Amino acid sequence: MAGEKILVVEDERVVARDIEKRLKNLGYQVPASVASGEAALIKVAELQPDLVLMDIQLRGALDGIATAEQIRADFDIPVIYLTAFADEDTLQRAKASEPFGYIVKPFDEKDLHVTIEVAFRRRLAEAAIRVALEKEKELSELKSRFWSMIIHEFRNPLTSILSSAQLLELHGHRLSDDRKQEYLGLIQNSVRAINQLMNDTLTIVQTEKSDLEFNPASLDLEAFCRDLVEEIQFNVQSNHRIIFTLRGNCDDYCLDRKLLWHILTNLLSNAVKYSPLGGEIYLNLICTEQEVVFQVRDKGIGIPSETQTHLFEPFHRATNVGNIPGTGLGLTLVRKCLDLHSGHIEVESEVGQGSTFTVRFYSACAISQRH
Repeated sequence: MAGEKILVVEDERVVARDIEKRLKNLGYQVPASVASGEAALIKVAELQPDLVLMDIQLRGALDGIATAEQIRADFDIPVIYLTAFADEDTLQRAKASEPFGYIVKPFDEKDLHVTIEVAFRRRLAEAAIRVALEKEKELSELKSRFWSMIIHEFRNPLTSILSSAQLLELHGHRLSDDRKQEYLGLIQNSVRAINQLMNDTLTIVQTEKSDLEFNPASLDLEAFCRDLVEEIQFNVQSNHRIIFTLRGNCDDYCLDRKLLWHILTNLLSNAVKYSPLGGEIYLNLICTEQEVVFQVRDKGIGIPSETQTHLFEPFHRATNVGNIPGTGLGLTLVRKCLDLHSGHIEVESEVGQGSTFTVRFYSACAISQRH
């Protein structure tokens, strides 16, 4: 691994020059050589070397071991000790400081090279282990957040179902028909919310296990969209209106029906959810010889710009959602389903003005059939 920067800390000038020469012969860079622990700390901060060769016996307030401990604590740079002799107490101190190597003077060039290369390999191995441990920790935390969020999101609709059922049971004979229908509607919407959450959770788990199947087949996209809009419109409040528009001939394209349902259902449901005052939601379908484009547009609360780059990360939600319920899993699922299609998604949004999600697919079988 020639070319790395090595700082030499040696208070015998003749010895220091010999070490510098040997290191350069081996192909390493020696940006500086210093004679004290205090000077070593200054040079390490200034040069950020890849490794330090440290004489244990140094003149001054800091010996080599104390200096090495400070370097390891402040900069996490590996240190190899150089020494001609040392008593038992010094050796024990040196071991406790966890050096990356130990060279007894006098030494030959081969020993120096091997010790340095072993130190560099050890540093790479430790770095890889740290990365693996951090990823494992992040995965563990993510799983914990996942199940905590899922349990929380299941609890809300279940509470609504239980409360409504109890009210109907205890006070149904005194309730008006309109109030009974209100409670029944709340139960139905809660069941649909649970069903949607179960579907999203199952699909995300399948994608993580690579079990999610991708089965593209010829679709009449106009009929598919009209059926989907009718289904969602039936489930949403009356103050939201979903408007479907079509451009081009969209009756024969190859997409996976199930994955497309997940994508558009999540985008349309979000458009409704984050338009709390109601209004119009637009689903635009555009079909050309080159691509299929789905565009979902709303005039809701919008998404802050600093949040948009993290939208498709699990459990990430915009900072302005307030008390609007949600898990942050919907757009993660959208991205995973799009990846299976090799599709793309673009987001345009402004706080208070609404959001537009544009999904693009390339449908090779549709194009080949038309030619």
